[in-house]
Amino acid sequence: MKRILVIEDEKNLSRFIELELKYEGYDVGLAFDGRDGLEQALEEEWDIILLDLMLPGLNGLEVCRRIRQVKSIPILMITARDSVMDRVSGLDSGADDYIVKPFAIEELLARLRAVFRRAIKEETVVTQTTFHFRDITVHKESRQVFKLEEEIEVTKREYDLLLAFLENKNIVLTREVLLNKVWGYDTEVETNVVDVYVRYLRNKIDSPDEESYIQTVRGTGYVMRT
Repeated sequence: MKRILVIEDEKNLSRFIELELKYEGYDVGLAFDGRDGLEQALEEEWDIILLDLMLPGLNGLEVCRRIRQVKSIPILMITARDSVMDRVSGLDSGADDYIVKPFAIEELLARLRAVFRRAIKEETVVTQTTFHFRDITVHKESRQVFKLEEEIEVTKREYDLLLAFLENKNIVLTREVLLNKVWGYDTEVETNVVDVYVRYLRNKIDSPDEESYIQTVRGTGYVMRT
């Protein structure tokens, strides 16, 4: 039985989610503030965490970051905010996906199934691959990125984006293709989020006196050219 932790301060919504998830066969735990949610997340084993963005005690972004420091458990962010930067902040803090209030329970269940499918795929597909491009090296099995001998710290999204370019060198990737490769076909993230993450990635791997590793193809998308 899959275990789901719901960290949500709106008690009526939490109870509704708990009831629906239990009806679907999930084991559900509840927390109504950020500190209690973080404690439960770290002390117990869960298959996924539903995490509200706005929480008393400790906000959802900080809870997500602290969980990510020690666990790779899937996190689905729940938010009433629908701006691009709010969604980017949630994803950049380590969330795997997000859902905007108000939402239908059918949408929540579909997103849970999608996250579980991705988690199973990541667990079962093991590759031993190293990618090289100029002086960048990526070890796929350990998800490590190096420039020359120095390791570069990247987020999960930044890593997935870099890997998409390395696996498709000399191929121009549209924003829509990158969105599907990195965020998944069922995501509602807008394509301009890709531009935000390309900028994040460039800031980490580019040097001021060098040509950018990721080239912009005006009106189309991006490419890594050898």
